[in-house]
Amino acid sequence: MLAEPAGQGAAAVLHETHQASDALIPSHDIAVTILTFIDRILDWLGLSHDRRLEEIVYTVIIFGISLVIGLTVRWVVVFVIRKFLAHRRSAAVAQLLRMRTVGKCTHFIPPLVFFALIPFAFETDYHTLDWILRLAGVYTLVTIGIAICAVLEYAWWRFNNSQNKSNHPLKGILNVCRGVVWIIIVIISVSILIDKSPAALLAGLGAFAAALMLIFKDSILGFVAGIQLSTNDMLRVGDWIVVPSTIANGTVIDVTLTVVKVQNWDNTIVMLPPYTLVSTSFQNWRGMSDSGARLVNRDIVFAQASITRATPEMVERLVAAYPLMEKYVRKLQELKGAPGIYNDWQQPNGTVDTNLGLFRIYVTSYLLNHPCVSRDKSTDYIIVALDPAREDGQPLNIEFFTNTTDWAPYEAILSDIFENFAVTARDFGLVLSNTPDGNRFVITQETAAPGSGEQGGAVK
Repeated sequence: MLAEPAGQGAAAVLHETHQASDALIPSHDIAVTILTFIDRILDWLGLSHDRRLEEIVYTVIIFGISLVIGLTVRWVVVFVIRKFLAHRRSAAVAQLLRMRTVGKCTHFIPPLVFFALIPFAFETDYHTLDWILRLAGVYTLVTIGIAICAVLEYAWWRFNNSQNKSNHPLKGILNVCRGVVWIIIVIISVSILIDKSPAALLAGLGAFAAALMLIFKDSILGFVAGIQLSTNDMLRVGDWIVVPSTIANGTVIDVTLTVVKVQNWDNTIVMLPPYTLVSTSFQNWRGMSDSGARLVNRDIVFAQASITRATPEMVERLVAAYPLMEKYVRKLQELKGAPGIYNDWQQPNGTVDTNLGLFRIYVTSYLLNHPCVSRDKSTDYIIVALDPAREDGQPLNIEFFTNTTDWAPYEAILSDIFENFAVTARDFGLVLSNTPDGNRFVITQETAAPGSGEQGGAVK
């Protein structure tokens, strides 16, 4: 039994009260010890045993003890878990420690200690005790909300990294879950403070439904849009998208309830509301990335005057210079006089009648034998065809797929191939068209009128 200070202080009264009681809670002895300590401090300071003063001092001490116990337990738990997981090196464990999930889940320990000890300070003033318990209850709910959100965030990370192989935008679902948790906590907290049932509080919120819908308009629209984007597999994190009505042209790096973040090729970040992607059209290049092949579609324009009929000597010269053409050229020569041969897009096409027809044979043969041109699937076609003539010349349209979708290698392959075509066309007698047409107009210098001291230019 604890020694009682003279004057029958609060500790003595409390001790006698609970000694006569049949049901003692485990924190009784701790509370008696604290109150006894307070009585002795007051005696030492020469202060009277004022009940209100004792309650205030006791509340402050209990609050401090609660924080110390909570912080100590948190430190011990985190330390033990870190030691336990030190031998389990994995990305999941590293992320668990990085997100401080365990520490966030122990925030509710201090208010529980405070709840256990605070009633002993108020033996008669139940009104003050009631308000302190209400505030402590709200604090406990907040700590529980922090713990639940920490667990949800870690669970989302685990699922997103292990199960979400398609990179569906699931962060919006996490935001919705966190929002629901905090809405419930706010409703329960308000009901505790005003001492009303949560059901009665929800019934009273009906009048504010319109205002709430206006406040959370973006969140509601974003949630609905996120469901549509995920259900229809319209968008994933990592997709390259182009939104014509905006400046967005890059990779999706994050999708939340209220914003879709797109990192453009110049590393600028564009923010888009999710419902913008649902209400308007946008282009997703995921199909191209998944296929591993990227389309090339370009024109080479030749001067009309450079397109001529091919002679046998020209054919033999070009076959000797470019052996890739020989097999197809010989086949056409054997079938001379027969109807034209139209092959699928995995075979060369062209004629031996014109220099442009021979160049088409060379282009398709070159592409079919190029190591960086994709021919793995039936959709990876190679088409070399004439487009309608234009004012600046005769365009030759060339379409094929590269076997890489990466930006820098794609541009390098593209440049290499078309540089080859630009130089090789000269061997076929073809001249690339320019605007203004420098193939037909030559600027010369002529002497001006005698004595003028000036020279003028003439166009021939």
